[in-house]
Amino acid sequence: MTYIGLGSNLDNPIQQIRLALHRLTELPDTRLCCHSSLYRSVPLGAMDQPDYINAVAKLETTLSALQLLSELQRLEIQQGRVRTSERWSARTLDLDILLYNQMDSQDPRLTLPHPGLYLRNFVLYPLYECEPDLILPNGQVLQTMIQKRIPQGLEKLLS
Repeated sequence: MTYIGLGSNLDNPIQQIRLALHRLTELPDTRLCCHSSLYRSVPLGAMDQPDYINAVAKLETTLSALQLLSELQRLEIQQGRVRTSERWSARTLDLDILLYNQMDSQDPRLTLPHPGLYLRNFVLYPLYECEPDLILPNGQVLQTMIQKRIPQGLEKLLS
């Protein structure tokens, strides 16, 4: 299984995430199995930007990890993403491969698992919705991690 983190804080972020979830269903050789609720989270970077809307999607795909990355970047561009050198800047859409099966990768284009996976509430809580019994590549049980965390800076949105 593959898990994708979705985030947006520009140009109607809720609609950006909903459109991205729909577009994930159109990826070649890929099936959207499920997705989490939407969550509002405070930005990681500069605080003078809007809050983010986040979600996680669970996919089955026969695309390689790098092929999937290319497809996700294509979707980001379609939705107006402009890449800058500024880390954690505001954006219309951010699609991150969180986990690709149990793959461990230090490829210059793709680090797996995603480096922020174990640290970010806006990833862990939606991931838990998709896969509550998940054992992460480092051996940690996601459910145990969630039970020990406080969802600070995170608000689950009603549908």
